[in-house]
Order: sequence, then C-alpha cells, then structure tokens
Amino acid sequence: MSVTSPTKAESGLGETIRVVIHALIIALVIRTFLFQPFNIPSGSMKATLLVGDYLFVSKYSYGYSHYSFPLSPPVFSGRIFASKPNRGDVVVFRLPKDDSVDYIKRVIGLPGDRIQMKDGLLYINDKPVKRERLSDYIGEDPCGSEATARVKRWKETLPNGVSYETLDCVDNGFYDNTNVYTVPPDHYFMMGDNRDNSTDSRVLSAVGYVPFENIVGRAQMIFFSVTGTDDGEHAWMFWRWPWTVRWNRLFHIVR
Repeated sequence: MSVTSPTKAESGLGETIRVVIHALIIALVIRTFLFQPFNIPSGSMKATLLVGDYLFVSKYSYGYSHYSFPLSPPVFSGRIFASKPNRGDVVVFRLPKDDSVDYIKRVIGLPGDRIQMKDGLLYINDKPVKRERLSDYIGEDPCGSEATARVKRWKETLPNGVSYETLDCVDNGFYDNTNVYTVPPDHYFMMGDNRDNSTDSRVLSAVGYVPFENIVGRAQMIFFSVTGTDDGEHAWMFWRWPWTVRWNRLFHIVR
C-alpha cells in the first residue's frame, strides 16, 4: 500500500492553488484588455442578433477609453491607441444618457454625416442607401409579441460596401420618416437592424449621438445562444441545453 507524505500533499495543494490563481489572472487580463462577454436582452438587432445570444466584444478594436478599460482612473478621458469605427460595425457602447447601461447597435453615421429616414429608406448625406427586398423573415416575432411572425426583410448596403439584413415590422413606422440628423464631431449615429423596434440614435431624447469615448468595443462572435430567455430560460440551465441551445448560431461571426 502506497502512502502520500504530508510534504507531497502540501506541495500538490500549493501547485493547484498557483494554477487557479494564474488562470484567474489570465482571465482578468483577457477580459480587461481583449474580449468581454455580453448577452443580448432585447430584439432591437434581429435578425442579426437574437435575444439569448451571448457574444464576445473585442475591446481593443477602437483603442481604450474609460468605458472599455475599467481599471483606468476616474479622471481619464479620451482614448488611447484609438482606431475609428467603420460604417456598418456592430458595436457595444455606454448609453450617453446613462453611462451605466450598455447598448448594442450598428454604426450608420460617421462624424459630419447627415442621416435621414424617408418612407423607411435610409439616406446618408442626401443619397439613398441601396436596399434589396429579400424573402420574408419568419421566426421569433421581432415586433414584440410571443408568436411566430412573418415580416419584411431587406438587404441594405452602405456606401463602403458593408451589407446586412434589416427587418421592417410595419409600413410608415414612427421613425420611418425623420428630420435630418447631423452627426457632431467625434460622435457616431447608431441604428438597430430591427428598424421598427429599436430605440437608437433616431431617438435623441433616449440615445442620440454616441461619443467615440462611450464605445466599449466591436461585436465579434456569438459563442453561445439559448432560446426562451423571456420565458425564464437561462444559459446556466445546462440540463435543458438539448432543447434550448441554438446550435447553429454557436461560433457565428457577427457581421
């Protein structure tokens, strides 16, 4: 019969503790400087992002600000290693009206741009954005009900060639016709892909223009997705994964 000496047992316990500490440090560094996980709580970005999607956001994409680098001192302002967002990027940002709240939208307008909606069509600098009708979206209702729905789906292509899908719940929606928004310097105009069910920069009293400093990072990849979060389903309910996980969305690149 073999016997483990107290010295070896203590050595093994110490090694385990060191491994755990190193792993925690690595995880903290990754979360602070590289990638931060976020989950999608609302349908404003359907069908690009669904309620229950969990994704990684790259914090280094646009450099670091007080919002993307939480260990920075409270007086820190501006960005270091800054790189400007591109039109069409899907980004997480702190709400200008309440910087404790994270939002995720698509960058539509750059500093100095003029943005307007006319009859549901997006105009950038007085030019209509190319839009192509696709087959109807059929699935979890993007308009807010719990039923399966069929709504209009479009392929929108921005001036820089970035394409993505948008949903149109109703004709002549509340923000389908707007005044011209002129984006201030060092600010960005954000919109949700679910155009009739998104509180975004079109709502100046709620979101408005987003300062560059408020952008946390760029959405990169969906690493997990679970259905029914509105009905009490959660990612940690692993015993329900065979029925609730959207397996086809795992490791899906956000575009």
